[in-house]
Amino acid sequence: MTRPEVVLVGVDGSAASLHALDWAAAYARRVGWGLHVVCSYSLPSFTAASLDGGYAALDDTAIQEGAKAVLAEAEERVAASGVPVTGTVATGDAAGVLVEMSREHALAVVGTRGKGGFTERLLGTVSSALPAHAHCPTVVVPYRGGEGGTGDAERRDGDAVHEVRRIVVGVDGSPSAEVALKHAVAQAKAWHAELVAVAGVPLGGGAGILAWLPSQIDHETVLADVKAGLDVTVDRAQAANPGVTIKRHVLDGTGAELLTEFSTGADLIVVGSRGRGGFRGLLLGSTSQAVLHHSACPVLVVTRKCDEELDQDGTDSASAA
Repeated sequence: MTRPEVVLVGVDGSAASLHALDWAAAYARRVGWGLHVVCSYSLPSFTAASLDGGYAALDDTAIQEGAKAVLAEAEERVAASGVPVTGTVATGDAAGVLVEMSREHALAVVGTRGKGGFTERLLGTVSSALPAHAHCPTVVVPYRGGEGGTGDAERRDGDAVHEVRRIVVGVDGSPSAEVALKHAVAQAKAWHAELVAVAGVPLGGGAGILAWLPSQIDHETVLADVKAGLDVTVDRAQAANPGVTIKRHVLDGTGAELLTEFSTGADLIVVGSRGRGGFRGLLLGSTSQAVLHHSACPVLVVTRKCDEELDQDGTDSASAA
């Protein structure tokens, strides 16, 4: 069974979610897909029996109407773009709802926003849980508008939605990185964008991962060896996709550091993830988590699980390119 060519996007009325909606609509318009907008809500877990006698039993009518209003606003926002749009008001945890619905979609999109201080290092529950659990690739769109901003008027220039002209993908020779490269190529085709493959080798500084290397080992030789491996992987991808040119860089630094730095001049970062240890499938790898936390541009996360499921369904996240 082939999945519908529809982008799934979650909204909650916040500026961050509306910014993600704009990105999702731009993507759907570009590849000729439809858009499905979801607004979910849930009631507090306590029961009426636990409340003082002066309180009335909880009624979800007002909350449901609020969710419907958010959904209507989102659908109206997309209508002018000409993208076919449908919507759903769902009950339940937002992350759980989107993960389940991702089974029937080719791409999921969600927004996130840093709040400063410690919380800036943590994504919201939806934008961190969805990429790890989704059954399709997920794009996390950062929003960094002014505190308290709720609309376009308060959005900084850096938060405007632009065409994707430059895509950067992290490649380290692992199977998950090859999956990321495959999807990055598909995105480059869809957007007619420049594609850059980046590999990092943390050589510099005494605390680097490879700081244990004997001093007589030439770091340039290590970089050359890594570049040779990157060339093999990229050349194979280009051979399978005639007409696609992939630039390549091997630099001193970790993959997370380099991709975060590249994100300031890119329109989309693509990372793969396989999870770690006993939590495989539950947690994203450290590189993908770090990039999600700090990227200045949208990040496409592809787990090996969702890629395998898409292959079984015969669907590619940019097959309409």
